[in-house]
Amino acid sequence: MTLLVASCSHTVRVDGSYPQPVGQQHPLTVGIYLSDDFRNFVYHEDSEDRDEWNINTGRAQKNLFETVLGSMFTETISLSQYPQNLPKNVELVIVPEVRELQFTMPRETRVNIFEVWIKYDMHAYDQKGESVANWVITAYGKTPTAFLKSQEDALAQAINIALRDAGATLYTGFERVPELQALLADKRRALSLKESEPADVRN
Repeated sequence: MTLLVASCSHTVRVDGSYPQPVGQQHPLTVGIYLSDDFRNFVYHEDSEDRDEWNINTGRAQKNLFETVLGSMFTETISLSQYPQNLPKNVELVIVPEVRELQFTMPRETRVNIFEVWIKYDMHAYDQKGESVANWVITAYGKTPTAFLKSQEDALAQAINIALRDAGATLYTGFERVPELQALLADKRRALSLKESEPADVRN
């Protein structure tokens, strides 16, 4: 009985590392708060028609969001807590949350690959802790090849691809959120006016 139960349980730990995007940075000082739930996220599934799955994506998504957000702004500060003790120079705080993780099995797709969907709720707050914007990031990934040693390896690869997709969407989509687009426009306008002031006025 013990062997039977063990054979139906799968554990997947995703420890991805991700390249830093290269591009023009937004002129903001941004605090990044990744909660303990986010850093240690584990998806658990034990349904009647599937084996038991325990999927740990916490470390990988921590690496992804710190890397991508760290490259997007002129300065980023990792926050160990929020909203307490917020540094005074922080203009915006970004807090991601995992809303949903779903995957399909090879026997369901009738192809020897896994497909993964991950959905993140993104929250942005100002210095006072008031909401500036909320938006959603949806990511998709699938196993790139049908020839892998194990189901666990196949699912881990699909999740890594989904996380890369999430990073690309975060990087390219940030400025498309209307509230954030307005915030960036105001900041750029203020910087432009400051640069056009005579030196004695700036000092």
